[in-house]
Amino acid sequence: MLPLLLPLLALCLIALWDVYVLPGATVNYSKDAKQGLRYTWNVQDRIYRGRMSPGNAVSDHGYLFPDTEFFMEFSWAAENERWHCISITPKWPNTHVFLDADGDIDIEKGSVIDGVRLKECQWDLVKP
Repeated sequence: MLPLLLPLLALCLIALWDVYVLPGATVNYSKDAKQGLRYTWNVQDRIYRGRMSPGNAVSDHGYLFPDTEFFMEFSWAAENERWHCISITPKWPNTHVFLDADGDIDIEKGSVIDGVRLKECQWDLVKP
């Protein structure tokens, strides 16, 4: 019985690794928004694109021991609106960024706490 449990336990630990061990970033979009957003995550050239509805959030994780070249950038835009881009330095366990109903960074919702970990994008020339 024990030999069967050890591989299962190892598999569970691997599955939970990036959820609980790796520092991550979550972008939360206001539920008061009228339209969805398009977004692009770029975590050191690991790129994801998608759409986010009002009231939803998206997240990604960084590396446990990032090197000096590590970057995490999040770009977003509402339909027919200008693109925004921020560079995020995630802190363990999670850095939260809040977007208001207009799709701008909501300083009053708590992004100001994480504001020291947000800056203009290095790779994408779009401004926050």
